[in-house]
Amino acid sequence: MKNKFYGPWIVFAAFITFGLSTGLPYYNISFFYDYFNRDFGWSREQITLGFPLAVALTIWTGPLLIHRFSPRKLILVGTLLTFCALAGFGLMPGMLGVYYLLWVVYTIGYFLSGPPPHQFIVSNWYRRNRGKAMAVVYVGVGVIGSLGSFLAKPLTEWFGYHMALVVLGLMLFLAWPLVIFVMKDHPREIGQNPDGDPEPPAEQAVQPQSFRWLLTKPAFWLLLVGSVCSIGSIGAVNFHMKFVFLDQGFQPGPDADGAWRTASILILWSSIAGRLGMGYLADRFTKKWVMFITYFIVAATIPLLLHVHPGQEIWLYIFALMFGFGMGADYMLIPLMAAEAFGVNTLPKAMSVILPADTIGQTWFPYLVSHLRTLMGSYDRALMVVLAIAMTGALAIALLPNTKSLGEKNQAR
Repeated sequence: MKNKFYGPWIVFAAFITFGLSTGLPYYNISFFYDYFNRDFGWSREQITLGFPLAVALTIWTGPLLIHRFSPRKLILVGTLLTFCALAGFGLMPGMLGVYYLLWVVYTIGYFLSGPPPHQFIVSNWYRRNRGKAMAVVYVGVGVIGSLGSFLAKPLTEWFGYHMALVVLGLMLFLAWPLVIFVMKDHPREIGQNPDGDPEPPAEQAVQPQSFRWLLTKPAFWLLLVGSVCSIGSIGAVNFHMKFVFLDQGFQPGPDADGAWRTASILILWSSIAGRLGMGYLADRFTKKWVMFITYFIVAATIPLLLHVHPGQEIWLYIFALMFGFGMGADYMLIPLMAAEAFGVNTLPKAMSVILPADTIGQTWFPYLVSHLRTLMGSYDRALMVVLAIAMTGALAIALLPNTKSLGEKNQAR
């Protein structure tokens, strides 16, 4: 094992486990929102409140738990909780209290098994090629998330949406054999170093910084604000996309389901190109400018959603391909920037704050859009607010200082 670098196996396993734990549920739960609306009579505000309310109640999960436990154990527990939530959504009675409780279970599962443990594992195994490795792992979110989008419609047609949710939930257990038998938290567990180098990198010897230290750094706050704004804008589009289609003339049922399925699959497929392309560039150019370009692309494509109407599907393809490209790189670049700015050993603490904050934006922005749409009567002005927020995020990233990794700084001293 010492002679042959084990990192590619880590990337392979994380590609699948990340896709199952995060891509499959997150990118497909909104497919069922209009079914909840028709089946239980819940309003759009009530339906979209579930996720943000759960985030507000579970925000402590990140700072309190994520950096304290083995990433592999977090993935196992988190996928179990996510399965319970998806199965619960399929079997629940028409009671809002039960619906909101299931979102709490889902959100804890998302925090534990989603981005943080996979980011930590990849960052531990790779340094020079961290961008490319992270990009490949994030591709799994797009590939397996799109598989869920492909399956959601036929599963619902064959078994009803109740059992479709249960089946999607059961698929998460496919991650367990890889987590147990293939993945390793750190290369030192098998006597190796990041990138397969003969010696450990200088940054590995740097002591992790405290939360207090992070909170004194302007770069931390700029990264936090920038990521919250951009991720929140992406969440608003993802969770309202089907409702936007319905408002713009697509008929409930197969018509709207088909438009959502096409858009979702194209978004997730194009996100693969975004992740690979921007991951490659992040290893070769200043990460903040790669990140700024990505955030700008996300903002610029939001108005395109308003051009999607029946009979004008070309706009659906243009919107989905461009939005997906920016979205794919967006999530992936945050841990890369944090690792470079604060050091890989401080990454768990940085992300244990940034991820919950991003999730607040990711969930409360859709709820805000629900209210704006009600007040304004349409999505036109509501999405312009989302556009302004996304542009604010891009500006925050542009203001980040150019950084060398913390390990390189200490080595230079």
